[in-house]
Amino acid sequence: MTQLRIPAVYMRGGTSKGVFFLASDLPADPARRDRILLRVIGSPDPYAKHIDGMGGATSSTSKVVLIGKSQRPDCDVDYLYGGLAVDKDVVDWSGNCGNLTAAVGPYAISMGLVAAPDDGWATVRIWQANIGKKIIAQVPMRGGEVQEEGDFELDGVTFPAAEIKLAFLDPGADEGEGAGGAMLPSGRVTDWLDVPGIGRIEATLINAGLPTIFVAAESLGFKGTELQPEINPHPEVLARIETIRRAGAVAMGLAATLEEAGKTAHTPKLSFVAPPQTYTASDGRLVRAEDIDLLARVFSMGPLHHAMTGTGAVAIASAVAVPGTIPNRLARRSADGRVRFGHPSGTLSVGAEAREENGAWIVTKAMMSRSARRLMEGWVRVPDPDR
Repeated sequence: MTQLRIPAVYMRGGTSKGVFFLASDLPADPARRDRILLRVIGSPDPYAKHIDGMGGATSSTSKVVLIGKSQRPDCDVDYLYGGLAVDKDVVDWSGNCGNLTAAVGPYAISMGLVAAPDDGWATVRIWQANIGKKIIAQVPMRGGEVQEEGDFELDGVTFPAAEIKLAFLDPGADEGEGAGGAMLPSGRVTDWLDVPGIGRIEATLINAGLPTIFVAAESLGFKGTELQPEINPHPEVLARIETIRRAGAVAMGLAATLEEAGKTAHTPKLSFVAPPQTYTASDGRLVRAEDIDLLARVFSMGPLHHAMTGTGAVAIASAVAVPGTIPNRLARRSADGRVRFGHPSGTLSVGAEAREENGAWIVTKAMMSRSARRLMEGWVRVPDPDR
């Protein structure tokens, strides 16, 4: 049997990795396309290793991206993101990956989809098709090529690289999305979730970057300084978190029942936050309380994330900008309006611009910096799953 041979680029974006394709190189039929993408990554894999695919057997490394010329006059490219479960036969198209967003501009330029200056900064206008939002990427150029090497350090990434600046425009939900049809689906800055078998838990439900449920670390019995080894080996803890996540999904209007909420692991995310504390990051470095404004952790596709999702960072920035939310209550105020939060791999600085309009809070822009790099380019070989 001859394997399919599909042009692809393997890229790191932020603290994630994924296989990038031109949308035109994949089948137009969504069902056949998804079967091919599952085989490319190597899912579902009951051994949870992705030995026979390009995936990395984690939520951060089992991803695909489809890029094409945009049909919108105000954007350059359309960007569609798929998150693949390691052990399930599913491609989740329900949300964005903020980390891989950093790689979209460099990929588009290198593939000739966007014109760029020889030197300086190239502006790439991205339409995020999963969530229907516009993102502006500023990509550094040098000698007619995307500049990938540099001295920008991103905690969770081993080596420094060139900085890529991202602006997520109007990241909050549009009217009609979620129960309340806005960035705060319930119209409130906090809600009480009645979680079966657990009880009542206070939460901030926000749809900015990606639908996110924020809870205080202490309400889960956590300190806020936890790393993956303290949580992920404990299935009973992950099961409890999943139950809370599903209850939040129902409260946000993203699912009608807890069972339905379980069908989509990518959205919403659950994040727990705490006031600044000194802790040791996963690489052994000391993160001091005086150097951060907030502690934040996020669960992604089940386990605790090793750093912070890009969309989670957007949600944190948006929530901190709105008075009365749980992240806003717990965060230290910074003079420049940005929040520097501590995550398992270190720290990250993000910012958001918010205003109150007719009694509702609106975030007009969220900003952060990431880096990206091409790891491999050529073709992926995959057995035709329909033969």
